[in-house]
Amino acid sequence: MQKMLKSTTALSPQTAPLAGTAIETRPEAWREQPKTTFIAAWALCLVFYFLQYALRSAPGVMIPELTAAFGLTTLGISTLLGLYYYTYAGFAIVAGAALDRYGAKLPIFVGVLTVAAGSVLFGLGSIGMLQSGRLLQGAGSAFAFTGAVYLAVHGFSARWLATAIGVTQFAGMLGGFAGQFAVGPLVHGPIPWQWFWICAGAVLALIAVLLLFATPSRQTRATGSIRGMFAPYKVVLTNPQSYLCGIIGGLLFMPTAIGDMIWGVPFLRQGLDATAAAAVARSSMVPLGWVIGAPLLGFLADRIGRRKPVLLAGIIVMLLSGIGIAYLDALIPPYVGGLIFGIGSGAAMIPYTMIKEANPDPVKGSATGAMNFLVFSLSAFLAPVFGLALTRFSGGRSLTLATFQEADTIWVGAIVLSLILTFFLRETGVGAPRVPAASVIRSS
Repeated sequence: MQKMLKSTTALSPQTAPLAGTAIETRPEAWREQPKTTFIAAWALCLVFYFLQYALRSAPGVMIPELTAAFGLTTLGISTLLGLYYYTYAGFAIVAGAALDRYGAKLPIFVGVLTVAAGSVLFGLGSIGMLQSGRLLQGAGSAFAFTGAVYLAVHGFSARWLATAIGVTQFAGMLGGFAGQFAVGPLVHGPIPWQWFWICAGAVLALIAVLLLFATPSRQTRATGSIRGMFAPYKVVLTNPQSYLCGIIGGLLFMPTAIGDMIWGVPFLRQGLDATAAAAVARSSMVPLGWVIGAPLLGFLADRIGRRKPVLLAGIIVMLLSGIGIAYLDALIPPYVGGLIFGIGSGAAMIPYTMIKEANPDPVKGSATGAMNFLVFSLSAFLAPVFGLALTRFSGGRSLTLATFQEADTIWVGAIVLSLILTFFLRETGVGAPRVPAASVIRSS
């Protein structure tokens, strides 16, 4: 049976070598490097991912300070913070291609330094610096998750890949939790908000140096033109499953990245009359839920060898708890709704595993890059749209619970759409039924 499965995979056009590309398609290119070196570099890259996620969510607890300092409107705040997703989406493509061409060492190093520079600029105190800093943060952060997954692919067996990706997201969402729960008391107490960003930039610069020494180098020299390094995307983006994974992941990611990390605290303070401290604590329950849900759901998907049942279960939990938070808050104990919503949201990481399993080995970095591009393109589009919806529904006046409830129908619709699209995904887990090679070729 194993021989039959291997021959079926070999006949699939998705596993064919990429003619004319600069990608080293032979696995022997990495065999000289022990897997433990990749695992060590992956662990250090998790620190980078933790820190950039903290910077991504931290502005959500600084909205009053940013509004007072620069006189920004609701739409202005949403647009400023949403700049992160524009460069993240664009550089996700660059990050994936660079990892496949050059390996992990140099691309991840440059990515960390870029986030460090963006963090310092954000703390320098002018609106132009804020905008430039936010753009740089997004550009450099595109290398964090993509780089960590790239290292995990080379350090862990396929059997535990979903778990490794879940742990990767665990680190990121722990950073998202810290960016709200820990940063809120800091900038509202002992230090000005500007100093937080400058100190974070200094720490990231140190991480960049450590990663430069710890990350294994590619053993084969990349050849061909710079343009050729984007050739793997032809494989990834001609696979319909790639689009399904990206759109589903994006639809599940937006309610957390925008709905909670940007607007969660204002919703709780202005919509539910929570105190500043309680709003920060309750909003941070969502990323804390991701800390639990991402590795847990990844482990379950690996354990049963199936991706779709776990993904569907997570979406349903997310939908029910999200409706409860927005419309039935009086019936849900404080902190519980956000925690459950975050646990269900951890299912958004499963499509990241599926897109890699649905594409051949030589384009794993590009598959993650394409995934991030699709996910964050949706976030870049909807960040200002949600701000505009809040402005329109409020009539330009103060935000109220009714205003947030009307705008939150955007997130309900996104989750429902992801549920529908999941039924069209092809199962990629090791427990999936195998189809004859001829059927694979026809479906591709």
